[in-house]
Amino acid sequence: MAAYMICTMRVHDPETYKKYTALTPATLKKYGGKFLTRGDPVTTCEGETFTDRMVILEFPDEATARAWYNDTDYQAASKFRRASSDRGRMVLQQGRGESAAPDPLV
Repeated sequence: MAAYMICTMRVHDPETYKKYTALTPATLKKYGGKFLTRGDPVTTCEGETFTDRMVILEFPDEATARAWYNDTDYQAASKFRRASSDRGRMVLQQGRGESAAPDPLV
């Protein structure tokens, strides 16, 4: 079942961040990951206005997403992200599939 990595950060050094964005696609491809969004505009519908960068990645499953994150090539690339941004957050959520029972809290 698909898993999703939701990434947010505030970029303060765009030139260094470009080094990260240049390296990331090859690491994703190696694990069957793909970009669902990549810094596209975000509209805040409720709550505090979201002004950071958001990227949403899809992987075949949670184990593959974790393997990508821990990959030495990705970790080498992520040094550029960490150096050029702050307020970084990467969260991983397992997809449920259409036949899954709904969560009663949603």
